[in-house]
Amino acid sequence: MRLRRSRPMLGVVVPAYNIASLLPAALDSILGQTYKNLYVVVVDDGSTDMTGVIAEEYADRDPRVVVRRTANHGLGAARNTGLAHLAGADYITFADSDDVVPRTAYATMVRTLEKTGSDFVTGSVQRWEDGDLVEPAWMHSFHNPERLGTTAAADPRILGDVFAWNKVYRRTFWDSAALSWPEGLRYEDQPTLTQAYLAATAFDVIPDIVYHWRIRTDGTSITQQRSTVADLRDRHVTKKMSLETVRKYVADGGDPEVLEIFLNKTLPGDMRRYFAAIPEAGDEWWDLLVEMVRDVWSGRTFADTTLPPGQRLIGWLVEQDRPLQAKHVAAWIAEHGRVPRNEEGTALEVPELDLSGIDPYALRV
Repeated sequence: MRLRRSRPMLGVVVPAYNIASLLPAALDSILGQTYKNLYVVVVDDGSTDMTGVIAEEYADRDPRVVVRRTANHGLGAARNTGLAHLAGADYITFADSDDVVPRTAYATMVRTLEKTGSDFVTGSVQRWEDGDLVEPAWMHSFHNPERLGTTAAADPRILGDVFAWNKVYRRTFWDSAALSWPEGLRYEDQPTLTQAYLAATAFDVIPDIVYHWRIRTDGTSITQQRSTVADLRDRHVTKKMSLETVRKYVADGGDPEVLEIFLNKTLPGDMRRYFAAIPEAGDEWWDLLVEMVRDVWSGRTFADTTLPPGQRLIGWLVEQDRPLQAKHVAAWIAEHGRVPRNEEGTALEVPELDLSGIDPYALRV
């Protein structure tokens, strides 16, 4: 009689902070997975509401759940704490406590890794906003078509998928690559994921939707705080950390094209959201933005990135420390969707806008 090999253990880390109203949906989605061999560590990161109590109730009902309570140290520290309690897991993954995991997601990703032997797998994501689930076009582009056993050198654009939670990682890979999450910073995903992509012998990119990313509109989520000085400072730090990792990869013999795509496509990808905040920003925030753009793209110009012309124009104005002009262009784009052209499609016409020293339509389209 042939004995059936037990399925690999998947450890799931769920950091939770003051999320009592949404935590049940997240845990129900995880525990309701078709992949049953789970061990779930909920890290109550110093919550002051009922989050910890709700997590304990789930642990009382389901032996696959344990709760660890800590003082409030932030998302990165909570994830690291959870990892420390995943002894025996063959694979690891992460889920934020306000999101939902589709029912077959973990089975799909573990099955893929069992087939390929890759170090980790990443799947696509749907944004969940106002009751609608929509796969962003850029996320669809990242994950289609399927690529199994690929590498950063062969697939450098995927470094733009910097989310922690739409992936399953082989635990032996995670440990051998000495991966961990930066602590005390927002946007801790990008430095760690950049390191993971570059350290992997091979990873899998699949088109399956493996995560529902809840978009909160109450101002409490990290991604809704881009106009704050603290947010921008953390973004600068994590961009620099990621860039230094890529530069080291190239210095150690990696493909230089990875660095070019990282600077021209990946790092500028989220800058339009910061540029959109310029009209309402204060002087300190503006000065930090200038410092970040000059620092990250030092030795080159933001105008050489692959963003649309209007965004490259704003980036150039930031480099030149021209806040009034940048505010005008950002406000115009917010209203009209793009920088304006005349009837010939060649000139910029924004009232009170002095753009001496640049022809925005000489920018590469």
